[in-house]
Amino acid sequence: MAGGDRGSSDPAAAAAEAELRRGFETLAVARSDTSTGVYEVRLNRPAQRNALSPAAFAEIPRAMSLLDRLPTARAVVLSAAGPHFCAGIELGGPGNPLTAASSKGSDPVAAAEGLRRAILEMQDALTAIERCRKPVIAAVHGACVGGGVDVVAACDIRCCSRDATFVLKEVDMAIVADLGGLQRLPRIVGYGNAADLALTGRRITAMEAKEMGLVSRVFDSKKELDAGVAKIAKEIAEKSAWAVMGTKAVLLRSRDVTVEQGLEHVATWNAAMLRSNDLKEAIRAFLEKRKPVFSKL
Repeated sequence: MAGGDRGSSDPAAAAAEAELRRGFETLAVARSDTSTGVYEVRLNRPAQRNALSPAAFAEIPRAMSLLDRLPTARAVVLSAAGPHFCAGIELGGPGNPLTAASSKGSDPVAAAEGLRRAILEMQDALTAIERCRKPVIAAVHGACVGGGVDVVAACDIRCCSRDATFVLKEVDMAIVADLGGLQRLPRIVGYGNAADLALTGRRITAMEAKEMGLVSRVFDSKKELDAGVAKIAKEIAEKSAWAVMGTKAVLLRSRDVTVEQGLEHVATWNAAMLRSNDLKEAIRAFLEKRKPVFSKL
């Protein structure tokens, strides 16, 4: 890990920084510019096209939890090394939890329960991206397949390069996608588009992904994607952390409830959060025609 604030006086933050520096097997986590609150989590198995291995399912929630606890982290970029973003779940590899769970013992009920628990654990690993209080921005290039689509669906903002392609391949593998895509995609692209992708297993281009709302921005190259996403993340990181985290929390809550319930939730949230020093500073800065200086977490 590059550029952590090693002098933190917060024991929990110092512990999170130390654990991030210990590194990961399947990920690379870095803060390339210590003047910003932007961290990058990079899928880092390019030789395997960043297929999601058992280690990846263990490390993604660990990384997200550490960044959630780290005060210096204000925004997270989720990217990938090599020519492709993610080839989906690694099939046939050692320690595959689905294979192991389905082969345990001779009792079919025990095997089914083991498989169910394995699926729930993998679901929870990707939900950790959504659960992270800091906004997560996906930067997708090359192929994004199966479980890779589930990963980006759990992100808050999705961007891609023009060469990116997206495909839900599970139906062609005679299985039902089970890591969150069927639950999140209808809320992102609408039921009809989600059904089209999930039932046909067809590959879509970056521009079609943009047209249906799967991604919000398309960049001409990987280099422009990296620069563009870094700019988006930096702009978010410069805003009040309390306002950003609250906005993410309210958006997620409102997605899953009625409008009336969502309005009640944000009213309760702001009953506490409108007392923040950041709000007072934002008003002062506006009146004084200067850039606000927000508090640290």
